[in-house]
Amino acid sequence: MNWQEVCEHPSLQNLPFKIELNERGQILMSPAKVSHSAYQGEIEHLLRSRLKNGKTLPECAIWTRKGTKVADVAWVSKQRFSTIKHETECSIAPEICIEVRSDSNTNEEMEEKRQLYFEQGAKEVWICSQKGEINFYNVQQQIEKSAHVPEFPNRIDI
Repeated sequence: MNWQEVCEHPSLQNLPFKIELNERGQILMSPAKVSHSAYQGEIEHLLRSRLKNGKTLPECAIWTRKGTKVADVAWVSKQRFSTIKHETECSIAPEICIEVRSDSNTNEEMEEKRQLYFEQGAKEVWICSQKGEINFYNVQQQIEKSAHVPEFPNRIDI
């Protein structure tokens, strides 16, 4: 299955969990708790209020060499958005891709997603823990704070 088919398949509409594709076109499903959604919403709000020259994208589908991954929240510049806005899945990653960890996420999965987003052109990847702690990464390493949004808090309270 490809991402276009997933998006158009009637039985996959309005599901109460996140869907991604692996490199074999198999659907991966992850249930989301209320706290997960609350962190997503708060992160999106904080990004939108601090970065005015782009768009925040909740549940942003990104094509990778290992299938379609869906960042919980992303921020994309106006310039990059003009390239991807009509695509089914982003051919290039937004500048900032953010994952909110769930019970089912492993460290290996988070590391793999970080690398895949960077391969697709992300400038930063942020990981939000289940306690609201934010870890920021650039392509080389973990960083103390975001270079794009230096005033972004390293902890979110919900």
